[in-house]
Amino acid sequence: MLSGWMESKFIGRSSRHFCRFLSVSSSKAVVDVAAKDGELRMFIVSGEVSGDAIASRLMASLKKLSPFPIRFLGVGGSLMASEGLKSIFPMEDIAVMGIWELLPHLNKIRLKLKEAAEAALLFEPHVVVTIDSKGFSFRLLRQLRARYGGRGLHSPVHFHYVAPSFWAWKGGETRLKNLREFVDHLLCILPFEEEVCRSHGLAATYVGHPILEDALYLNMGKNNPLIDLRVHGDCVSFQRKYGIPSGARVITLLPGSRLQEVSRMFPIFSSTMEILKDSFPELTTVIPVALNQHVENYIQKAMQRWPVSAVLIHGGSPQLKYDAFSASTAALTTSGTAVLELQLARLPCVVAYRAHFLTEWFIHCKAKIQYISLPNILLNSAVIPEAVFQDCTPKNLAALLLEIIHNKDLREEQIITADNVLGLLCPSDSNTSKFRLQESRSGFPNYTPSMIAAYTILYSVKQL
Repeated sequence: MLSGWMESKFIGRSSRHFCRFLSVSSSKAVVDVAAKDGELRMFIVSGEVSGDAIASRLMASLKKLSPFPIRFLGVGGSLMASEGLKSIFPMEDIAVMGIWELLPHLNKIRLKLKEAAEAALLFEPHVVVTIDSKGFSFRLLRQLRARYGGRGLHSPVHFHYVAPSFWAWKGGETRLKNLREFVDHLLCILPFEEEVCRSHGLAATYVGHPILEDALYLNMGKNNPLIDLRVHGDCVSFQRKYGIPSGARVITLLPGSRLQEVSRMFPIFSSTMEILKDSFPELTTVIPVALNQHVENYIQKAMQRWPVSAVLIHGGSPQLKYDAFSASTAALTTSGTAVLELQLARLPCVVAYRAHFLTEWFIHCKAKIQYISLPNILLNSAVIPEAVFQDCTPKNLAALLLEIIHNKDLREEQIITADNVLGLLCPSDSNTSKFRLQESRSGFPNYTPSMIAAYTILYSVKQL
């Protein structure tokens, strides 16, 4: 049921204050458009592991809030499937990143785009939601909008969750105007994105960063409060479970979630451990493996030539991953969401990144920021050591890890600044105040990033 605030905020106002709701020929919110069918049909797409996690929590929140049953069709992984998604093909089929790396997969991507678009048209969704993976997502949304227009039909509302990193590229902000052709509303995860998007005529809502929900979910039922943006792992039980000697030096390795990046980074990480094994006689590596069957198969095969002792943690147990972090002295990670997971655990790390040399050249020419990891970008400071492109060599990575391990001041600086970084990623008071309805019986707040995103999808309308 809607709260009184929701009724007055989104429904009770006179219709003259609102324009036609996005591309639907009324001023009603998505739930009102769905009311005549007695169900809400959502076509939802994610193309990578991190997006699968974001989308699954969004789906769970939508089911809590929607006054009608929801049917989900689209593309996603195992987490989305557990929330009721019927995926038309495996998410891994479109998990390709980069510019030149995409070229060998273009024909396959075209076929998958056509397949997804045709499935969406047959499904007749009330709303389409794409999660990150802007290369595939934006092409799909553009194609859907064109097909509906070509048939003289009203298009479903298009939401895109995780704004493209327009702030990272030269001329990126000016390209936001082009998104208005096929994106009706952006759900932003960084604090400065909403205002910039709105200033360029694109409806947007800052919902907070999804990584915060790791802390909220994993801290439930523990003594630490829900607002504690830190995840405490169980070091002792982890060491006991995997037979890790108490005196061993443990380093966590996070090579990525896509086969493309893992196959590029894993040999570099292996050579780095080969260098470090002489410095730490009892060196043990812990490798959390993404929920991606192609990645799992690759790593299992690559472990046959791994130079040091290793523990593989297969995806699906976030708490076990944070237990591993607590047992580690430092981490080596590919740039991405994993950096923020390490911030939640307060585990000092080194960030690495390599790509196709033409992609690296393009980034070098077009990027307007000097850092690649989000904490450094937000703080505009190299708090976390980065080794990218040609500097991403085993020798450099080994040297940076040794410095982090042996320099207490550098470790402490990363731990302290993690509080600042995570604080910046929290939803603003102005946004959370709209969604503080009542606490759930479990004690979990209703104003998490996924709940705010779900409210926005269900009830917002586009104003004149």
